[in-house]
Amino acid sequence: MSESYVKRLFTILLDAVTDKDPQVQEQVCGALCALGESQPEEALRACEEHLRLHDKLAHPYRTMILRVMETVVSSHLGELDKGLARASILLASSEMTKVKELVCDWQQAASNVLVALGKRFISSVMEEILSKFQPGVLPHHFVVQTLANLSVSNVFGVVPFLTSILSTMLPMLSAAKPDSMRVVFCCALQRFSESTLEYLADLDQAPDPTVRKDAFATDIFSAYDILFHHWLQSREAKLRLAVVEALGPMSHLLPSEKLEEQLPKLLPGVLGLYKKHAETVHVSRSLGQILEAAASVGSRTLDVQLDSLLAALHAQICVPVESSSPLVMSNQKEVLRCFTVLACCSPDRLLAFLLPKLDTSNERTRVGTLQVVRHIINSAAAQMEVKQPFILSSMKLPLLDTNSKVKRAVVQVISAMAHHGYLEQPGGEAMIEYIVQQCALPPEAEPQKLGANSEALAADSVRAISVSTLYLVSTTVDRMGDVLWPYLFEFLVPVRFTGALTPLCRSLVHLAQKRQEAGAHALLIQYNGNVTLPSPYAMATRLLAVSSSPYLGDGRGAASLRLLSVLHRDIHPMLGQRWATAIPLLLEHLDGYTEETLSRKEWEEKLLMFLRDTLAVVSDNTWICQLSLEMCKQLPSYNGTPLEKNFLYKCIGTTLGAASSKEVVRKHLQELLETARYQEESEREGLACCFGICASSHLDDTLAQLEDFVKSDVFRKSAGIFNIFKDRSENEVEKVKSALILCYGHVAARAPRELLLARVESDIFRNMSQCFSTKVLGIKVETKDLGLRLCLAQSVCMASQAVRSSSHGSSFQLLRKPELVAQMMPVLWPRAIPRLLPQEFIKAEPSDSLRTPMRKKAMLACTYLVSLEPALEGQAQADLIHSCLHSIMAVLPEPEGVDSHQEALKDLLTSLLQRNMTPQGLQVMVEHLSPWIKSPRGHERVRALGLSACLLQHFLKHLHISALVPFHNLGLLLGLFSPRCADLWPATRQEAVSCVYSLLYLQLGYEGFSRDYQDDVVEQLLTLKDGLGHPDPAILFHTCHSVAQIIGKRLPPDQLISLLLTLFEGLGDPDQNCSRAAAVIVNCLLKERGHVLLEKVPEIVSVLCSKLQETHGEHVLQAAQHSVYVLAARHHAAVVSSLLGSPLPFDSHTCTLWRALAVEPGLATQVLGLLLEKMSGDVPFKESRAFLLSSAPDRVATLPPLAATCALYEVASAPASGPAVLELYPQLFAALLLRVSCTVGVQLPRNLQAKERKSASSGLASRSLEPCSSAVDALQAVLLRGGNDDVVQRMELEGGWQLLRTSAGHEEGVTRLASAMAKFAGPRLPLMMKALFATQSSVYEMQRVSSTAFLAELLSSNTVNDLMLLESLLDNLLARQKDTCARVRRLVLRGLANVASGSPDKVRAHGPQLLTAMIGGLDDGDDPHSLVALEAMVGLARLLDLVEAWDLRSVLLHVAIRIRPFFDSEKVEFRSASIRLFGHLNKACQGDCEDVFLEQLVGGLAPLLLHLQDPQPPVAAACRFALRMCGPNLECEELAAIFQKHLQEGRGLHFGEFLNTTCKHLMHHFPDLLGRLLSTSLFYFKSSWEDIRAAAPMLTGFLALHVEAERRPQVDLEQLLAALQLLLKDPAPAVRVKAAETLGRLVKFA
Repeated sequence: MSESYVKRLFTILLDAVTDKDPQVQEQVCGALCALGESQPEEALRACEEHLRLHDKLAHPYRTMILRVMETVVSSHLGELDKGLARASILLASSEMTKVKELVCDWQQAASNVLVALGKRFISSVMEEILSKFQPGVLPHHFVVQTLANLSVSNVFGVVPFLTSILSTMLPMLSAAKPDSMRVVFCCALQRFSESTLEYLADLDQAPDPTVRKDAFATDIFSAYDILFHHWLQSREAKLRLAVVEALGPMSHLLPSEKLEEQLPKLLPGVLGLYKKHAETVHVSRSLGQILEAAASVGSRTLDVQLDSLLAALHAQICVPVESSSPLVMSNQKEVLRCFTVLACCSPDRLLAFLLPKLDTSNERTRVGTLQVVRHIINSAAAQMEVKQPFILSSMKLPLLDTNSKVKRAVVQVISAMAHHGYLEQPGGEAMIEYIVQQCALPPEAEPQKLGANSEALAADSVRAISVSTLYLVSTTVDRMGDVLWPYLFEFLVPVRFTGALTPLCRSLVHLAQKRQEAGAHALLIQYNGNVTLPSPYAMATRLLAVSSSPYLGDGRGAASLRLLSVLHRDIHPMLGQRWATAIPLLLEHLDGYTEETLSRKEWEEKLLMFLRDTLAVVSDNTWICQLSLEMCKQLPSYNGTPLEKNFLYKCIGTTLGAASSKEVVRKHLQELLETARYQEESEREGLACCFGICASSHLDDTLAQLEDFVKSDVFRKSAGIFNIFKDRSENEVEKVKSALILCYGHVAARAPRELLLARVESDIFRNMSQCFSTKVLGIKVETKDLGLRLCLAQSVCMASQAVRSSSHGSSFQLLRKPELVAQMMPVLWPRAIPRLLPQEFIKAEPSDSLRTPMRKKAMLACTYLVSLEPALEGQAQADLIHSCLHSIMAVLPEPEGVDSHQEALKDLLTSLLQRNMTPQGLQVMVEHLSPWIKSPRGHERVRALGLSACLLQHFLKHLHISALVPFHNLGLLLGLFSPRCADLWPATRQEAVSCVYSLLYLQLGYEGFSRDYQDDVVEQLLTLKDGLGHPDPAILFHTCHSVAQIIGKRLPPDQLISLLLTLFEGLGDPDQNCSRAAAVIVNCLLKERGHVLLEKVPEIVSVLCSKLQETHGEHVLQAAQHSVYVLAARHHAAVVSSLLGSPLPFDSHTCTLWRALAVEPGLATQVLGLLLEKMSGDVPFKESRAFLLSSAPDRVATLPPLAATCALYEVASAPASGPAVLELYPQLFAALLLRVSCTVGVQLPRNLQAKERKSASSGLASRSLEPCSSAVDALQAVLLRGGNDDVVQRMELEGGWQLLRTSAGHEEGVTRLASAMAKFAGPRLPLMMKALFATQSSVYEMQRVSSTAFLAELLSSNTVNDLMLLESLLDNLLARQKDTCARVRRLVLRGLANVASGSPDKVRAHGPQLLTAMIGGLDDGDDPHSLVALEAMVGLARLLDLVEAWDLRSVLLHVAIRIRPFFDSEKVEFRSASIRLFGHLNKACQGDCEDVFLEQLVGGLAPLLLHLQDPQPPVAAACRFALRMCGPNLECEELAAIFQKHLQEGRGLHFGEFLNTTCKHLMHHFPDLLGRLLSTSLFYFKSSWEDIRAAAPMLTGFLALHVEAERRPQVDLEQLLAALQLLLKDPAPAVRVKAAETLGRLVKFA
C-alpha cells in the first residue's frame, strides 16, 4: 500500500470523527487506534496534520483525536523517534494552550498526551512546558496542571526540576488572581510535595541520591505562607479545599522550626474549615498529615492546641454515619487517625476529654465518643494499658443507655476491651453482664430498618453483634476463660436472660470442654461459698424446661442439652453413662426435623422419658424431692411462656410420681392448686397433666388432695361473695372448676386400671358433676361457661374411655350415664334444649360453623358413654341422634376440623347402631339421616350418604342371622339411595353405590348366604364406581342404568312395588340429576322386570306431545323418542319429509325427534340415504347482488340442502346411528367435505339471518345455522359416529375446524383433515378417494381446490403406499396439472412433493415425472404472484435427496440459475425457499460437483454469508443450512468444519467471529475468489436491508484483513475506499459503525 493510501485512509476516518452518533464516533476512534497499532507514527502524523489543517474543527472532535493520540503514544512509547515525539509535544502543547479560556475535556486530552510522552521524553516535554512557564508571566491553567500530573507519573524525572520550577512558580502565586489558577497552583504544590516525599522515601533507587529535604524547605515555606495567609481566607470553597489538601503534604517538607512556629496558626486555621465545608474528608486528611508531621518533630504546640483539636475532632466523629455516604465514612477514618496520633502524644489529656463525654445523654455524642474509645484501645494499646480502670469506671452510664446505636457501640468497645485485658480488672463483670443482656434482647424488639441496606443493618443489630461478640470472646481470647467461668452460669436461670440462653450455653460448653481437655476430672463448677451460682437442681430444671421449645432463640433446645451433657457430673455423679447415650439420641432427633415438622407432643414425651430415666438412675428420694421443690419454685418464672410452663407442670408430675414421700407429694399438689393461674387455658391443661401423671403412682393421694380442694370454700356461694376468694369474679371461679374437672379427667386416664373402677363413680364422676353444676336455693343450675363445658366433655371422654378399656369395663354399670349424656346435649346442639341455655350461648356456637372443638369432644364422650351399661332409653337415644346430626351436618365445608368432627359423629352413630343390630334399628338410623340425604345443600348430602354407607357396612360386618327372616325395608332403602348415584357431587355418588352394595349383600345375608360369600352380580357395582366419577351425564346415567340392572337381578319380587313407588317420588327430586337417574332406573326396571307391570305402560303416541310440552325430563324424552321410532319404521320417507319441512333452525323438540330416528341401524341407513340425496341434489347457493353497483355478487344458501345438512347432524349425533354411518361412511364424508367447501363465505337468507340474530341474543341457540358451520358440525358428527374420534380431537387441537370455516384458512384446514384421516382412518381411504376423484370435473372451483388439497396431503402419508393407492393418486393429480385454477396447480405440486414424505422409496421410480412437473412449476408463467414457482422450489428441496443422480444432473444447472434471482426477493418466503433449495442442490451433488455448478456455488457464497444477518429468522436459518451443505463442495475441510460447527440449528452465532474465521480460510485456500467476493460484497452496500448493509462492509473488511500479500494488488482500493466513504454517510448508525470498523481493518494494506 502506498503512503498516499495510508494517508487517505486516515483522512477518511478523521473526517468521520464528526459523525453525530456517539457509537459511530466511538467506532471511528477505535478504527484510528487499530490503524495506530500498526502504523503508530503515521497515525500521529495524520492526527497532527488533520488538527493543523482543520483549525476550526470543534473542540469535542479535537478532543477525540487527541485521545487517539494518547492511546497510540501509550501503546508505542518505546517505538517513537525523537522527531515525531517532538512534533507531537508541540502539537499537544499548542492544543492545550490554544485558547486561554478553560475547555476542560479538550485541554485535558492534550495534557494527557504530554503526560504520556513525558514518561519517556521527559526532557523534551519539560522543555516545551517550561517554555510556557516563564517568570513574570502567569501560565496557562493546564500548563500547571500538566506539571503537577507529570510529577506524579514520572517522579524520578521531574523532582530534579522542582527547585527551578518552584523558584519560577513562587512569584506567580502572588500574581494569580483567578480562583481557578490558584486551585491549580495548590494542586501542583500538593503533587510536588507528594512526589518529593516519594522520591525521598525511595532515595536508594533515585537517579540523584544527593537530593535532600532541605533543598525544598525554603520554597515550600514561601508557598505555604501565601497559601495559608492569603488563599485560605478565600470565599471560594473549592480553593479553600485545594489549599488545605496541599498543606497536608507540604507540612512534611517545612523546616522543623518553621513548622513549630506556624502550628499555633496552622492548626486553628485548618480546624476553622470544618465549619465552612460540608464534605470535610479533605480537611481531616490534611489535619492528620499535619499532626503526624508535628508529632514527628516532637512539637510542643500540640499540647497548647490539644483542647481545640479534641473539640473539633470530636464534633466530626459525632456526625452520624450513613452507609450510603462513603465521604462521611472516609472522613471518620481520617478523624480516628488523628485521634491515634493524639493518643500516642497525650493519652492523659485525651482520656480526660473523652471519658466525661460518655456521661452525656446525647446519642451522637455518646456513640462518637465510644467509637474513639474503641479505636484508641486498639490502636494505642500500650499507652492505654495503665488507664484500664479509669476507662472501665467511665462506662457506667453508657451501660444504662437504651438507644440501639449506643448499645451497638458499647458492645464494640467491650469487644475491644476483652482483647486487651480490661475485663480482668474490677468492673469487668458488669461488661460481661451487659453483653449477656444484649444477647437476651428479643428479635422483635430490634428496630426495623428500611431501605436498600436493611439486610446489612439487621445483621449488624445489637443482639446479633452481641451474640457474635460473646462467642468470639469465649472461644478466641484465651485470657477470658477464667473471667467467664463460672460467672456465666449466673445468667442461666434468671428469666430476663432467657433470650441469651443459646449463646450462653454454647460459650459454656466450649469453656467446659476446654477445662475437660486441660485435665479437670473433678467437678467443673467449684461453688466455694459462691451463693450467686445456681444449684445443680436449678440448672437441670432450667435447661430441661427450655428444651421443650427447642427451636426458639436460635435453637436453644440443642444448646441446652449439650450443656447438660457436659455438666452431668455436676448435676449428679451417677448420670454420666446414661446421659452419654440418651442426650445424643435427643440431639439426633432434633437434627431430623425443623420447627415446622417437629411434633411437639412427641418431643415432650421424649424429654419426659429422659427425665424418668434420670430419676430412675439417681433413685435418691432426697435428691428427687429437692428437684421437685426447685421445679415448683421456678414455675412462676414461666408465666410469659405458657408452652414451657405446661411442660414444666408435666415434669413436676413426673418427678412427684418418682418420689416416695407421700407428705411431699401432697404438699406440692396443694401448693400447685393454690398458686395456679386458672385464667390461663394452657396452665389449666398443664396442671391437669401434672395431676394425671402423678396419679399413675399416687392415685389415692391425688384424689384425696383434689377432694380436699373441692370441699374448700371456693365453691360455697353466698350472695355472690366467696369466703376465701373474695376478689375473684364468677368467671374466675368457673376457670377453677374447669381446671379441677380436667384434673379428674387426666387422673382417670392415667390411673391404674385395676384401681379405677372402684373410684370412678364415687370419686371422679361425682366430683365432676359437683364442679359442673351449682345449687342456688336448692335448685341445680347449669353453667353458662363455654370453657367449662368443653372441659367436662373432654374429661368425661377420658374417664369413659379409661373405664371401657379396663378388663371389667364391659360389665360395669355406670349409674350416672343418663345424667352425663344429658349434660352433653346442649353442648352438641344448643337449640335442642333452649331452656337450659341463654341466648348468648346460642350465638357463641352457631350450628353452621365450628369455633371450638366442643362438639367433637362431646360426641366422643357420648360415644364412650353409649358403649357402657345401661343402655339409653328410646327417646333419649332419638334426642341424642337428632342433636348430633344438627350439630355437624349443617356446618359449612370450609372450617378446619370439620372432618374430625364428622369422624366423631360416625363413631357415635355406629355405637348406637351396635346396641340395636336389627332392620328396625337400621331403619331408625336411616330415618334420622333421610332429611339430610335429600338436602338441597351438597355438603350435607355428602356427609349423610357417607354416614349411611358407614352404618350399612358396620351392620353388614356384624350381621348375625339365626333364622331366615325377610329384609322387609330393602325396597324403601334402595329407593332412597339408588337415585343418588347421579348426584351433582361425585363423592355423594360414590357413597350411594356403596350403600346399594351393602344393602344387596344384606339381602343375600337375610336369604341365608354366608358372610364371606361373593356374588358376581353384586360385585359388578364396584367396577361401576369409575363411571360415577366421570362428569359426563351420559356416562353417569349409563352407569345408573347398570346399577338398576344389578338391582333388578337381585331384588325380591315382593320389594319391586315399594322400590318403584319410592323411585317415582324421586322423580320430583330438586336435584335434576337424581330425578333423571330415578327415571333411568325406573325404565331399566320396567324393561327387565316389566312383564308384571305391562298394563301400567301408557299409550306412547298419546303422551308424545303432552310430555314434550309439560317437561323435558329424561323419562318423557325416552317415551317421545320411542314413538318417533315406531312411526319412522313404517313411514320413513314421510317422516323425513315432514321433519325437513320444520322451520329452521330446528327447535329442541325437533332435534330430539331426528335423533330418535337413529335407534335402529336399518332405519338410520334409510334416513341418511334420503338426507344425502336432499343435500346433494340441489344447488348449494344462489348468487344475487345486494346492490346494483357491488363488485361481486353475494352467495345465499338454498334451504333444502341446508335443512338436510342440519338434519344429518342430528341423526349422526345419536349414538345409535353408528352402524348406519359406517355403512355410508365414504359417501357421507365426501359429500360433507364438498358441502363445506362450497359453503365457505355463503350467507343465510335474510329471514334466517334475523332469526339467527334473535336466538343468539336471547341465548337460545345451541348451534350456529351458518351454512359452512352447519356442514362442519355435520362432518364432525359423522367422524365421531364413524369411530374416528382421534381425527376430531386432532383437528380440534390443531384448530383445523376453525380453519375450515374461513376462506383464508380453508385450504390448510382440508390439509390437516387429510393428514388426520391418513393417520387414524387409513382403511377407509380407498372408497373415499374414489368418491373424491369424481370431483375433477366439478363446476365449482372451491370443490376442485378442496378435493385436490385433500388428495395432495394423502401423499404425505405412507398409508397410501401400503394400500396400493399411490399410482392412481399420482395419475389423478398429474391430470389436474393443467387446471385453469392456479391454486389447483399449486396444490398438485405440493402433493407430488409429498411423495418424498409418504413414499420416499417410490420417488426414484417416478423421478422424471416429478422433476418435470416441478420444472414446469418453476416456469409457470400464468401465475402473476409466482406462488406456483414457490411451491415448486419447496417441492424440489424435498425431492432432490431421493431422485436418481442422473435424472437430477440434467436439471441441476437450470434450477440453480432459475432460483438465483429469488435470493434477494422482497418476500421472505421466496428468499427462504430459494436459499434452502440451493442448499439441497449442493447436498445432492456432494462429491460429484461439476465445474458449471461450482461456478454457481461460488457466485452464491457471498449472498449466503451476508443473508445470515437477514432480518427474517427463516431466511437466516436457510442460509445456515445452505452453507453447511456448500462446505463439502468447496473441497476445503477447514471451511466445512467451521460451517458445521458454527451454523448448527438453534446454536447462537457470533457473526463477526464466524465471518472473520471464514474469510481467513477463504483467502488462504481460494485467493482467486477475492475479486468476485469483494465485488459481490460491494453490491450489497446498497441493500435495502439495514442489517445486510451493515454485514457487507464486515465481509469486505475481513477479506481485506486476511488477503495474502501477493494478492493485495487485486483489490481496487480506490473503489473500496470510495464505497466505504459513502457508507460512512449511511442514514443507519449501525451501518456507519461497521464501515468505520472495516476502515480500521484495512491496516493490512498499510
